[in-house]
Amino acid sequence: MKPAGTRICLVGATGLVGGALIAEAVGREDLRLVGVARREARLPAGARMEMLVGEPIDWPQLIAASRAKVMVCALGTTIAAAGSQAAFRAIDHDLVRFCAEAARAAGIEHMIVVSSIGADRGSRNFYLSVKGEMEEALGKLGFWRLDILRPGLLRGRRRPRRPIEAMAQALAPAVDVLFLHGKYRCYRSIRARRVARAILSLACEKARGRFVHDHDAMRRAARRAGTSAGD
Repeated sequence: MKPAGTRICLVGATGLVGGALIAEAVGREDLRLVGVARREARLPAGARMEMLVGEPIDWPQLIAASRAKVMVCALGTTIAAAGSQAAFRAIDHDLVRFCAEAARAAGIEHMIVVSSIGADRGSRNFYLSVKGEMEEALGKLGFWRLDILRPGLLRGRRRPRRPIEAMAQALAPAVDVLFLHGKYRCYRSIRARRVARAILSLACEKARGRFVHDHDAMRRAARRAGTSAGD
């Protein structure tokens, strides 16, 4: 009998990175995804995963029911999409922390979270300060291993479409090559599929600690996942 593989609880399955992670997991026999969300996620052909659906208040029970070894949190929005700074904070800080606390209560000791380049509690930028507070809060929860991913602009097709972001994505490859070198490489854009491959690689890591992954670190982790799709 084949081993069941590493069980990963994915919160944020209906978003850009979550969808990419589901797609990258197709055909992988070494892991099992269990999604927790408010609604069913659109699954690609060949996907084998469970979806546990409920309101956020029910997520602690669903996270526990996932029987996962690794928690992946790909929750995230923008201030514009959320409608206000308070609504943005409620998702990108409060809900992320809520899920992390539920994971710890369920005995999950490894968490991987998608944050943002420039995240810093002391930033004057509200978005980045909230991301920094979220990272700090998760660091105090006692995970055996915490992986924090700090991508720049994420490239990929979102649903619903964000016109301004779509324009930025179209320009990003040229901006990366022309302007973002040296210490600015960490601000380069990255495809959501590459971030997803990095997550799958990191989910198999065993070393203890808090690890922060910028653009180049995510690319290295993605290469370790054993896939070769371009950026």
